[in-house]
Amino acid sequence: MTSQFIESVAVEAMRTILIVSSPVLGVALVIGLAMSIFQATTQINEMTLAYIPKIVAVYVTLVVAGGFIMTRLMSFTSGIFSDFSRYVQ
Repeated sequence: MTSQFIESVAVEAMRTILIVSSPVLGVALVIGLAMSIFQATTQINEMTLAYIPKIVAVYVTLVVAGGFIMTRLMSFTSGIFSDFSRYVQ
């Protein structure tokens, strides 16, 4: 195993992590920001108010983007297992 090979596997793993997690994190960020703006404009200081919409939005995002996420993860995993002989050398 060369250092370039290890680096390429690590870069691909990080890229997969970013692509898979970005839809959920992006939706949670947008909903959290919207709820914070809503709380600031209405002067509602309830800390738990932002959790319910954020949980629902993350759940809906996982349902909608679940196929895409699983496809990316399965593709990465099958690539790792198909090149397994190169890892043990």
